Amino acid sequence: MAKKLYILSSGAGGTQYMTTEALQALEECEAVVGYRNYVKELKELIGDKPVFMSGMTKEIARCQEAINYAKDGKTTCIISNGDVNVFGMATLITELMDEQQLWDEIEVISVAGVTSFLATASRIGAPISQDFAVISLSDKLTDINIIDKRVRNCLDADMILGIYNPKSKKRILPYQNFLKALSEGEERIAIIASHVGRDKEKITVTTTTDLIAQDIEHPEVTMSTLIIVGNSQTRHTSNGQVLTPRGYLNKYEMSGELKA
Repeated sequence: MAKKLYILSSGAGGTQYMTTEALQALEECEAVVGYRNYVKELKELIGDKPVFMSGMTKEIARCQEAINYAKDGKTTCIISNGDVNVFGMATLITELMDEQQLWDEIEVISVAGVTSFLATASRIGAPISQDFAVISLSDKLTDINIIDKRVRNCLDADMILGIYNPKSKKRILPYQNFLKALSEGEERIAIIASHVGRDKEKITVTTTTDLIAQDIEHPEVTMSTLIIVGNSQTRHTSNGQVLTPRGYLNKYEMSGELKA
């Protein structure tokens, strides 16, 4: 099969979180499709390849354009920030390919990436070393009642929680519901991260009490923000980082022997 379409993860931000596989795919491709801001970040790597860019809410048009390039015989990359399967372009490309029955014509290759959730965790210590869930608070495509249920169930299960797309200027109710769910439990460590991997990167370690107190006016919580909420065992280390221990030292002596 000669025709290829890469769904390419560009990582958390900039180029530092791109994998070797992603860089190789970008070099191989003959046409590039993507959200305008993400494509601009990769302009030096893209060079003079043909590029189709568009803005927010144009996801279907971008995906269809990428499919069309591939149908025309061009090895194509569609750029997806973070990881293509974490609120990225993999689902829509797959849906469109299936709807149009193009599996025998185009080979689709998903290229994994480092998400802002993982990148933030690496920046701040070891905060996600137990079971976790990642939830988007955007109710553009998901019913708000389902979002609320997922948040509450994860908090009730004492899971570490990653929150994407917490709020925008107009979309605040899912975030308010999230804060209400937080207020019904004990205080937890919270990490607020913005623009991870970019020049404007900012990571703040705070508490759920702070999030609740500042409500929708919290200056660091926007659509560009990731929030990580620790579980009941998450704590600060002596040097100010964040740790959610796996439980090794509960079970083993420092020598490595099992505790009696």
